[in-house]
Amino acid sequence: MDNTQPIIVKRVKKVAGGHHGGAWKIAFADFATAMMAFFLVMWLMSSATPEQKKLISGYFQDPIGFTESASPHVIDLGGTPTPSPDRTLNPELEPAQSEAQIDAQQAETFAEQIERERLELLLQELQNKVDENPELQKFKDQILFEITQDGLRIQIMDAENRPMFALGSAQLQPYFEDILLALVDTIAAVPNKISVSGHTDAKPFSGRSDFGNWELSAGRANAARRTLVIGGYPEDQIARVVGYASSALFDRKDPLNPVNRRIDILVLTKKAQRSIEDEQPAATDSTGAAEGEVAPSGGAAPAAEEPLQPEQLRERLNIFEDGVLQFSQPGEG
Repeated sequence: MDNTQPIIVKRVKKVAGGHHGGAWKIAFADFATAMMAFFLVMWLMSSATPEQKKLISGYFQDPIGFTESASPHVIDLGGTPTPSPDRTLNPELEPAQSEAQIDAQQAETFAEQIERERLELLLQELQNKVDENPELQKFKDQILFEITQDGLRIQIMDAENRPMFALGSAQLQPYFEDILLALVDTIAAVPNKISVSGHTDAKPFSGRSDFGNWELSAGRANAARRTLVIGGYPEDQIARVVGYASSALFDRKDPLNPVNRRIDILVLTKKAQRSIEDEQPAATDSTGAAEGEVAPSGGAAPAAEEPLQPEQLRERLNIFEDGVLQFSQPGEG
């Protein structure tokens, strides 16, 4: 008989004498720091003036300091929360006046954006009209559109075998009248005023001693104006009719190129219109064809990512509504 008893080993776990590590000290220090910062912020907010609160709020909205109430120097070591002079509005203005000034500037910027979009849609609508009208397609290479800072420029140019005017005179050829009459309804659909200018090439006019390219270009511009008015364009919407002779050539490398003989119709922006009405020069030369990139009439609109269909255009442009415009269908001429 086996009397061997099992051996039981009993191990007692020793507990450290009251030491639990130092992590709680770090946590408590972080908590104390956060509470101190919180009470400091509360004290500063209770003692700050409304003007100082506005500056602090503006700084966090725009740290660079370009907002109306922001300052790049929120903490002024001199002890005065004075905004930076080059970042704020006139301190003599009342807050209400300053806000009104900002609102007026924002409204003007927004109006310019809407106006530019309207002109871009008008450009595309004119391009669609050229593409839809078989008669206008014959002169597709002679009709150019472009958006400038002064507005939408429509240029109708001479070709070597298709001049717009009779030689040495301001008498329009019948097909040039048809081009103007086909475009007049679309141009008249926008409230912007227009400027009409005439241009010649550099060949001197030798018909009369008291009549030159200046008189010829002005006479041709005025003949284009008369055709637009006969076609239904409101005469009070014409801001200016002017002749430039050969001072603003389209092809500067070849002054005798027929494309230099052209008529410009500029659908003016409001800013350019005010410049004309105030007898001040516009921001850019409204006759210099070298500015920007000229888009052919069959090309895409400069700022349109995807050209819209005519129906979509007319739906977006509420000015092109039934009863306001009668669009000619292909084959009507």
